[in-house]
Amino acid sequence: MTPAVNIAKKANIDYTLHSYTHDPASASYGEEASEQLGIPSDRVFKTLVAQIDSRELVVAVIPVSSMLSMKQIAKAAGGKKAQMAVGADVERSSGYLLGGVSPLGQKKRLRTFVDSSAENFPTIFVSAGRRGLEIELAPNDLVKITDGEMVALCAE
Repeated sequence: MTPAVNIAKKANIDYTLHSYTHDPASASYGEEASEQLGIPSDRVFKTLVAQIDSRELVVAVIPVSSMLSMKQIAKAAGGKKAQMAVGADVERSSGYLLGGVSPLGQKKRLRTFVDSSAENFPTIFVSAGRRGLEIELAPNDLVKITDGEMVALCAE
């Protein structure tokens, strides 16, 4: 089991694991999960890490069909400017490999923001901590477990 699954178990929430065979040649991990599991891409959420004002890393959980708005994530985090975090920093901070970064069970707990479109679904899918493994859970449970906030994060 991954740290993400262990956190979900400990939190005693309802969740379902979904696995698929990851293709190393796949260009987009989130799109691959959507296609392999037959789930619309606006219901499969990717975990991105942004750097706010060149000092703080934060987690943004958004649909794989969307783009993260740097303006929105900076505003949500109370900063002026945001940029995507460097991959090595993401892996070091989260303890996960890129393409398998989960918002759950990260090595270093970061402030987490979940796009408000998650509220449109009874459950959403996020990485369970490795490529080819997704965890399906209620958006409110994700927010609760991560001490996250539900905010608008996507570019128009």
